Amino acid sequence: MPGPAEREMVWSHVGLNCTDQKTTEEFYTRYFGFTRARVVDLGEARIVFLRKGDAYLELFAAGTPAARPAQDDGPQAPGRMRHLAFQTDSVDAFLAELGDAAEVTLGPLDFDDFICGWRTVWVRDPDGVIVEVSQGFEDDRSHDKDGA
Repeated sequence: MPGPAEREMVWSHVGLNCTDQKTTEEFYTRYFGFTRARVVDLGEARIVFLRKGDAYLELFAAGTPAARPAQDDGPQAPGRMRHLAFQTDSVDAFLAELGDAAEVTLGPLDFDDFICGWRTVWVRDPDGVIVEVSQGFEDDRSHDKDGA
């Protein structure tokens, strides 16, 4: 049986608990370009799958009240997701389009000291999940095995 390094692993999805699945779906389709891929009807509940490229968001109806709202770039406690992250060509254009649809929790911040042109903002989605939106991030290619 092949080990983890020999087996192909492909990113699948992130599951999000939602206060209102429709509101969350509209947020991610309108501002992040996701489209509905599937709805699984469970009788009294349903699961909504959104897709963008090879990534999926799986939306569940939350069964409990909302947790304490995350701040800044997300929760820092172990075992909790800190934030979702997306790349864009322009953080400022994204913020202009977003308008009042989400609260900015941190930024926008410039990280030119690390990567020229790297700029990031963090916003809260309708359910309180922190979403990072960046422009200009690039991998550090000096760590490639072939040095390219």
